[in-house]
Amino acid sequence: MTQKQILIIDDDTDLSLILSDMLESYGYSVTCAADSDQAFELLTDSVFHLILLDINLPGMTGFELCRELRRVSTVPVIFASARTSETDRITGLDLGGDDYLPKPYSMKELLSRVNALMRRTYGFQQAERIISFGDISVNITARSVKKGDTLISLSLREFDLLAYLCEHPDTALPKEQLIQEVWGAFSMVEASTLTVHIRWLREKLEDDPAKPRYIKTVWGIGYLLETGGIHEA
Repeated sequence: MTQKQILIIDDDTDLSLILSDMLESYGYSVTCAADSDQAFELLTDSVFHLILLDINLPGMTGFELCRELRRVSTVPVIFASARTSETDRITGLDLGGDDYLPKPYSMKELLSRVNALMRRTYGFQQAERIISFGDISVNITARSVKKGDTLISLSLREFDLLAYLCEHPDTALPKEQLIQEVWGAFSMVEASTLTVHIRWLREKLEDDPAKPRYIKTVWGIGYLLETGGIHEA
């Protein structure tokens, strides 16, 4: 199973450590932030699959953070807060939260809600997932790429970009969407950085990078992975 990334945003560092240990024991990768500034910094540099968000944070509240996040991202959010009034629950959900878990809660219930939201959002993961097109084979699970029988070496970001293109084959993807999904929701990465990574992928995957068969430029929009029919195992 591809490891899912969870961001915990809570100023109770002891609780965050307990949650982190528990979630990691069930196969998740967990990062913690104690306030909104630290959270925005992490969201700028990384992509997360789910966020556990407290409301009473130093500086910007969890409600305000969720509102800003929803301007640029649809990442699932579970509010986990000691604020248990109906008004707070409704506010959290109306702002874009996907679930609301009142404190105190049991670890089992939290894990159950995390698992359920992951399934609803990303589906059930198979033991190994391989996407193939032309002479290219992308092993999403093992994070490896082959061109014919030759193993291709990609950087972490190059692979993340290729994997996202594979998840949306034969679809014109805006540059802004690619940057948001590959570099992070609040990333300050310039379009030129994306262009460079696209060039590197073409140099490694295309027979003629100047006349790409797979990774096409869609002028005025962004890029498209032209597969001619994708095969998945």
